[in-house]
Amino acid sequence: MIVNGKHFRTIWINPKNKKSVQIIDQRKLPFSFEIETFRNVKEIAFAIKDMHLRGAGLIGAAGAYGMYLAVIEAIKQTDFVKSIQDSANLLKATRPTAVNLSWAVDLMLNKILVDANKNGEDKVEQALFMAEFIANQDAEACRMIGEHGISLIREISQKKNGETVNILTHCNAGWLAFVDFGSATAPIYAAFEEGIDIHIWVDETRPRNQGARLTSWELEQQGIKHTVITDNAGGYLMQKGMVDMVIVGSDRTSKTGDVANKIGTYLKALAAKDNDIPFYVALPSSTIDWKIENGLKEISIEERNPREISHIEGIYNDELVEILITPEKNVGSNYGFDITPARLVTGLITERGICKANQESIFKLFPEYDR
Repeated sequence: MIVNGKHFRTIWINPKNKKSVQIIDQRKLPFSFEIETFRNVKEIAFAIKDMHLRGAGLIGAAGAYGMYLAVIEAIKQTDFVKSIQDSANLLKATRPTAVNLSWAVDLMLNKILVDANKNGEDKVEQALFMAEFIANQDAEACRMIGEHGISLIREISQKKNGETVNILTHCNAGWLAFVDFGSATAPIYAAFEEGIDIHIWVDETRPRNQGARLTSWELEQQGIKHTVITDNAGGYLMQKGMVDMVIVGSDRTSKTGDVANKIGTYLKALAAKDNDIPFYVALPSSTIDWKIENGLKEISIEERNPREISHIEGIYNDELVEILITPEKNVGSNYGFDITPARLVTGLITERGICKANQESIFKLFPEYDR
């Protein structure tokens, strides 16, 4: 996407040193745009855990690039295979809910082990090729989500005779959460490029405020009309007829259409259902967990540090500061995600098209997994 008039992806190989990886440090947004460089797998693992980068697709790509850096380290060790497997385990343990991470790391691991008998530099080149392939695949899948999803926005625009289409989204399932384009935002960007009049309601998304800090910054960079709202305002807006559709992303979706996404998504789905508003989930197929049938029972929900609830970041006197907003001895509970059951999902927008949130429809789009 475009930042200050220049195209950026969210993660890339350092053009000055191919043996290091660079990202946009999302902890600093929207207050400053800073690039961070990683030179080994431990640095990438820490960055994923500490949310220097976040979002299902981007975490997956970062895992792939982390495995590339792991190969660079492993060729110097006496036991190459053990070193690689240790790195894979380290990366997969950082964020348990988003399936893209384990998917990408396992793809890299399998490829690296197949190439284990090659010489050192060949191993490195093959790992880099695979990591770049995974990153490019993520970007292309998101672009295609936009190509398919725009039809839904176009249809609403036509029914409203060209009046503004109001779309509500939750958290950040935008370009910053993937390598490029985003999932929930891909149809939005495509509609904007086509000239459709759109306006986005942006949930603030406590406790880390990814909507207020990241989604709003993205939309501002692209020149798209938007309004930041409190997380609990969405239901009221739906009751007043001020929301035409909801589009959210997913961190893990079961093969039956249950969706794990940022905490609060389930409540938006309930409100949308009650007000007869279409609720769509945009996701690349890499986010579908083909082993899981019951999302509520089988998807592991990450519990994060309660400090994210008791403290909040912001700018004060031109410095990024953290302040306490609860009683000092308060004990918080910080579930990072919730599960939206398939019955509340109008449809899934994927790189292959739009389908209903059920096993039969999903497998029609992805028959290779129907076994």
